[in-house]
Amino acid sequence: MGFFLLNLSLTDLGCICTTVPKAMHNSLWDTTTISYMGCAAQAFFFYFFMSTEFSLLTIMCYDRYVAICKPLHYGTLLGSRACAHMAAATWATGFLSSLLHTANTFSLPLCQGNALGQFFCEIPHVLKLSCSHSGYLREIWLIVVTVCLVFGCFVFIVFSYVQIFRAVLRIPSQQGRHKAFSTCLPHLAVVSIFASTGTFAYLKPPSISSPSLDLALSVLYSVVPPTLNPLIYSLRNQELKDALRKMMTGCFSRAKKCLFSGA
Repeated sequence: MGFFLLNLSLTDLGCICTTVPKAMHNSLWDTTTISYMGCAAQAFFFYFFMSTEFSLLTIMCYDRYVAICKPLHYGTLLGSRACAHMAAATWATGFLSSLLHTANTFSLPLCQGNALGQFFCEIPHVLKLSCSHSGYLREIWLIVVTVCLVFGCFVFIVFSYVQIFRAVLRIPSQQGRHKAFSTCLPHLAVVSIFASTGTFAYLKPPSISSPSLDLALSVLYSVVPPTLNPLIYSLRNQELKDALRKMMTGCFSRAKKCLFSGA
């Protein structure tokens, strides 16, 4: 799990570094422009890291399934070589998927202006500016294939967690159940945030669509999950929880002291 968390942290860092620095630059310099090649690079790296992250979350679910449901086979099924191969496969899959989408999208001619009106360069919004019907249909088919793969991963995650919870509920000791749940719930929380924000951003009803809502949803699903992931997993660390508790207690004490001294 530690090895996969390292890879997950790299994808989270990549997602943030792909979108936030350019948005901060535009905000500080009061501009809304990005070069065509910069837009293509931003779209490529964002979808590369996001698709890799979802693949990693699927593998991490399998890791939890083996650890809880087949603990005696854990060393055989998830040895260091197997973990390295699975991690390499996720990065390669993310790279190939992002390369296909980006190359197809940015090879299309644009005939409806060059204003996206979004937080970053999203492929669906770039497609709206295209006037190539065949290229548009080709990208739609790529998106359909990607959605099917994502749905397959989601079904696998749901099925795995059904088996995990059945196994956990059969653990006789309360301490054992608590330990098992503590290893699964952070991952489940990360998957839920990732899936819910992305699904609502892309599958929301057209009747409630608006430029401001689309912009807010872009920020929500591209920034919030990568930002919350490290926090969710870090809260399992007892030393970090003690440090946070101590810091909050100190802040509360100083605020209380200032309040009474001012009174």
